[in-house]
Amino acid sequence: MAVTKPIRSLLVANRGEIARRIFRTAQDMGINTIAVYADGDADAPFVKEADLAIALGGRTVSETYLDISKVMEACQRAGANAVHPGYGFLSETRAFAEAVTNEGLAWIGPRPEVIGLMGDKLSAKRIMREAGVPTLPAIRISDGVDVKEAALQIGYPVLVKASAGGGGRGMRVVEDESDLAQAIDSAKREAGSSFGDDTVFLEKWLDAARHIEIQILGDLHGNLVHCFERECSIQRRHQKIIEEAPSPAMTAGLRQRMGDSAVAAARSLGYSSAGTVEFLVSGDEYWFLEVNARLQVEHPVTEEIIGKDLVREQIRVAEGEPLSFEQEDLAIDGHAVEARLYAEDPDNGFLPSPGPIVAWEPSSVGTARFDAGVETGSVIGTEFDPMIAKVIVHAPTRREAASRLAHVLETTRIHGLTTNRDFLVNTLRAPEFLDGDTTTDFIERVRPNPVRALSRREMVESVIAVAAESQAQRRANTKVMRSIPSGWRNSTMPMERYDFKVASNDLTVEYRRLRDGTFGFVADGQEVIVEMHRCGGGIVDAAIDGQRKGFRVEKSGSTWFVHTSRGGIDIVEKPRYPQPDLDGKDGGLAAPMPAAVRKVAVSVGDAVRTNDVLVVLEAMKMEHSISAPRDGVVAEVLVAAGDQVKNGEMLITLAEGETRL
Repeated sequence: MAVTKPIRSLLVANRGEIARRIFRTAQDMGINTIAVYADGDADAPFVKEADLAIALGGRTVSETYLDISKVMEACQRAGANAVHPGYGFLSETRAFAEAVTNEGLAWIGPRPEVIGLMGDKLSAKRIMREAGVPTLPAIRISDGVDVKEAALQIGYPVLVKASAGGGGRGMRVVEDESDLAQAIDSAKREAGSSFGDDTVFLEKWLDAARHIEIQILGDLHGNLVHCFERECSIQRRHQKIIEEAPSPAMTAGLRQRMGDSAVAAARSLGYSSAGTVEFLVSGDEYWFLEVNARLQVEHPVTEEIIGKDLVREQIRVAEGEPLSFEQEDLAIDGHAVEARLYAEDPDNGFLPSPGPIVAWEPSSVGTARFDAGVETGSVIGTEFDPMIAKVIVHAPTRREAASRLAHVLETTRIHGLTTNRDFLVNTLRAPEFLDGDTTTDFIERVRPNPVRALSRREMVESVIAVAAESQAQRRANTKVMRSIPSGWRNSTMPMERYDFKVASNDLTVEYRRLRDGTFGFVADGQEVIVEMHRCGGGIVDAAIDGQRKGFRVEKSGSTWFVHTSRGGIDIVEKPRYPQPDLDGKDGGLAAPMPAAVRKVAVSVGDAVRTNDVLVVLEAMKMEHSISAPRDGVVAEVLVAAGDQVKNGEMLITLAEGETRL
């Protein structure tokens, strides 16, 4: 029998929302918490919330959260007697788990040898086949393998997939042979950068299946349970963005079979702590994908439907305690849905959109759980994952959970950078989602609107709120005649005027104060009477043509951020005087985001064809290829591998014509 060893000081070898989430449970259990952090995270909320924080020294992933020696030194300096790896980074690295246990510290996760077996997805497939679990055909890519023949043997489409890690990194779907070599090269680079292991393999790709996973928990006494399933089929770039429990497609019989398979697989490994067995499901058939030997990003939806704290169970297991419940104690209560809020642009291929968070205020409408890594003033940088927060709703029914989550998202105030918030809302409200038609091709098939559709009336009301707040701020800052009502004139004067751009629309608003204290606005050619109930300090409460509405309004640079109960709107105040033309060079290809240049594939004078890859960038642990928009000749190469580029910085210029000698 395992000996109980209480954990008194826990180091979390991670960052952001998962570090905060683990701290929350640990501190509630009376455990001292320790954070480690990269230079760019020095002012992050997770650092401030820990009882003690140790700087790792460095900015990149490899210099900090992937550096085993630095993390172990931090353990020693802080006097930690346990380590929780969270997810990602070193969470599925056997060498790290061994380093922790060799120092006599408690490792909050499965045994190192299990991590080694499951961290290699090909080894995991072999073990699952031996345990009688169905698997998809796969072939490791090595020096002696003919990759073209291997792909033909499996059958297109194939998935190039990293053997280590997870989170959608190091994965590329290949439809035909012409894209195979490039996909392998890109997947290997991304896997090496993210996980320190560039091993990849080919696997059969199923276009329209469901991604369903079984949560397992085991202790050191041989007890094992499954906590039912989660469905994670709503994905972009092979990364999950909406997860739910239970799955709308699950039958009692299929749940029993998949649960039994997951527990049998875990028992064959002698599994302890939390883990997830992932499957692809089509109809009544399922195939093993991988075992995630760690806590999953989406674990909150399971916690919500079973009423248990999985992190608490992990800590108790690491202390040597048995699980606090048995299989028959678990039952599904209602439905839970989680949405991942990312700093990315769904209207531009989901490219990362790093930057400062001018405002962050979780919704108080409805009951929701926010697992967030940010606060107002936080900066989403280019070094790490672009996740801002996970928002989780638990309700009696699936439809209610999805509807409430959509409303919680749209009433959450977040300004300063582009996010996927509106895309998530549109997805949650799509008829196909509400009907449970959620296969892995959902985004490509259903194509939810990437942005919120703004009515003309909403745009007009928002620019009125901005104009009102602007005049209130000017009035508050005036040094003279402060007792005179704002907008008062002793003669007939021209109306005050503002010019704005809302999305792609130009809007002009003019106004003057009327004798009865109301304001007369002319916006979009329409006369509107506005009665101000409150204005200033970022809050506008106004009756616009008799309809009283509230707005939160703030400004950063020339951009005004407006938030209403329907969501956020960015409004650019146009300058009073024309600006000089600052456009870049004709034929230029610019960086769509701040990033590191990983590869330059062309030289000056090279002839290129449409869609040829010219430059490969890396931002937020993901690769992004810059391809030729047309046939042409490379006129200038303005960057080199290793360079850091800013958003909009010119990379390549193309000229018309043939290759020059």
